[in-house]
Amino acid sequence: NFAPGVPGSSGYAGEAGGVGYHVATLVGRTFMPASDCPFRTLDRILDGEASGAPVRIVDFHAEATSEKVALGRYADGRLSALVGTHTHVQTADEQVLPGGTAYISDVGMTGPHDGVIGVKYELVVQRFLTGMPTRFEPAEGDVKFNAVLVDIDDRLGRALSIERIRIEHE
Repeated sequence: NFAPGVPGSSGYAGEAGGVGYHVATLVGRTFMPASDCPFRTLDRILDGEASGAPVRIVDFHAEATSEKVALGRYADGRLSALVGTHTHVQTADEQVLPGGTAYISDVGMTGPHDGVIGVKYELVVQRFLTGMPTRFEPAEGDVKFNAVLVDIDDRLGRALSIERIRIEHE
C-alpha cells in the first residue's frame, strides 16, 4: 500500500503441494509514514491477485496494536492468517478469530534481545537523551528466534490453530 511507482511488490502468489497461496505485506498508517489505506488495499488484493488462492497470509507491519486488531477483525474469514510485525516484541494474543483467520499482534523479532529492538541499548538511550541521530549498531547477546506456526485447512483456507514459537539460542 505504498504510493504508485515505489519499487517492489506488496505480494507473492505461488503454489506448494498443489495448493495455491498468496502472501502480502501491508503497512499501517498510525504513527507511521504516509501510505495508502491498508483496509482498502487489502480489499483490492483479495478481489484481485489473491482471489484464486485458498491460503492467504498477510504480514501487517504497523505500530499501533489497535490498527492491527482492527485489520484482523476486518479481514476475519477472508484471510488464513494476519500476523503483525514492526514492534519487535512478541505478543501473547495469538488466536483463531471466529471466521477462521489466525491472528497475532506481533510475531516478535529474531535477533539479539539484550538491546533495544536489536540495537545496542546505549546508542538508543543516547538518542533519547539528546534527540540527535545516532548510527545504530546491532546488539550481540541473548539471541532469540520468534515466529508463529499456523495450521491451515488448505481446502477452505481457514486456520485451525496458531502457536507462538520462541527459541533461545545458547
